[in-house]
Amino acid sequence: MLPGLTKRTNVPDNACLKTPLVKFKKGAEPPMSLDMPFVSAMMQSVSGEKLAIDLARQGGLAFIYCSQAIDKQAKMVQAVKAQKLRVGAAVNTRDFKERIPALVSAGVDVLCIDSSDGYSEWQKDVLDFVRKNYGESVKIGAGNVVSEDGFRFLADNGADFIKVGIGGGSICITREQKAIGLGQATAVKDVVAARERYFKEKGIYIPLCSDGGIVYDNHIIMALAFGADFVMMGRYFARFNQAPGKLVNRDGKQYKEYWGEGSNRAKNWQRYDSDDVKKQAFEEGVNALVPCAGDLEPYVQQTLYKIKSTMCNLGSTTLKEFKTNARIVPVSSVGILEGGAHDVLQVK
Repeated sequence: MLPGLTKRTNVPDNACLKTPLVKFKKGAEPPMSLDMPFVSAMMQSVSGEKLAIDLARQGGLAFIYCSQAIDKQAKMVQAVKAQKLRVGAAVNTRDFKERIPALVSAGVDVLCIDSSDGYSEWQKDVLDFVRKNYGESVKIGAGNVVSEDGFRFLADNGADFIKVGIGGGSICITREQKAIGLGQATAVKDVVAARERYFKEKGIYIPLCSDGGIVYDNHIIMALAFGADFVMMGRYFARFNQAPGKLVNRDGKQYKEYWGEGSNRAKNWQRYDSDDVKKQAFEEGVNALVPCAGDLEPYVQQTLYKIKSTMCNLGSTTLKEFKTNARIVPVSSVGILEGGAHDVLQVK
């Protein structure tokens, strides 16, 4: 990205990371927003109640995973609500008629459909069920999509926000297995353009969540610069003490367990639109380890400060200004190498 004019008022303390979570009409205020643009992935190894509580206290949101018994998921939601905090929950396209009422009764703030491919009639069934039974009182996100057709299908069927990205997660092998998906930057760029066209036509702004492809903090910044309203992250959160994965010692180093919802370990066949929900013919995720990073708060705050600092470099105090001011240019492989430390022996 190219820097813009940094004004005297552009200091991190003045930068606001508030971002819309659900759709709203032109000229209106979003009925639900986040104080920071982070949500945690709907995964067994990521979004348990402990991480949900600590992330909500920081201003983000966790989506409690649905690859578990309905009553257990509802109890996790209740545990977060008992702390007077906001929490989301995942639902699948199989048992949603039983799961959604239980989660609503538990006090969930927002739902999201958990699926590797959101451009399907099964997702329409879930959205139709919510609108028929709850109207606009229950908020629900859908996805994932990587095209304008996919975006418009979910938007027209009532999604409150839409997740973008297929195959970009660190533990996801959907592209490798099925040749389905798209590079994350291209997908976000294309769907953001589709969203802007939709907003001009309909006067309804639908927030987009960039899901996948995050390795470094600057990837979060780029996702927001491309136009995403918030990012969903798995590996980023799986490494913290608050994540459900067990701590593993290997070669004198500590790691946290991290596995994909499309892995054999997860046994989450309900998120795939196959005829047999008791098994899956092949994996779309892997079982892995990530270096343990300790507690969530200091790392999240450091990442947020980096985002605010970049906003200041672009003369922005809000994320909306940041997206408008962002000038993204192609970078060569040599330019990427130049961007990090090089030609030196680093000493720690």
